[in-house]
Amino acid sequence: MTRDEFYMEIALAEARKANNIGEVPIGAIIVKDEEVIARAHNLRETLQDPTAHAEHIAIQKAAEVIGSWRLEGCTLYVTLEPCVMCAGTIVMSRIPHVVYGAPDPKGGCGGSLMDLIQEARFNHRASVTSGI
Repeated sequence: MTRDEFYMEIALAEARKANNIGEVPIGAIIVKDEEVIARAHNLRETLQDPTAHAEHIAIQKAAEVIGSWRLEGCTLYVTLEPCVMCAGTIVMSRIPHVVYGAPDPKGGCGGSLMDLIQEARFNHRASVTSGI
């Protein structure tokens, strides 16, 4: 098992938690220095909050853990390709690397529908690994 597969398994466990409570089964974790510093799953239905995506929640938690909105040196693992909102949050939080499992051809902004995460016109872009 590769490092990326190991961490994606943890994100998949978060996705199962979402599925168990009737949410869209998406999970995310953030890793810094080989340590999982944040984990989350979708909570849109539970919280009735359109921003309660797994990535968004994990990014908020990670910022709290490290005491900075700049998540430099972190990697985001997420089970589904990030949407436009989450791609924007990734860019704004300065996460340098994103690893996602499944592509989202209807709403993915990590390369499927469009590539906001690596958009050269932004002041920050992240590298992307897909299909893990």
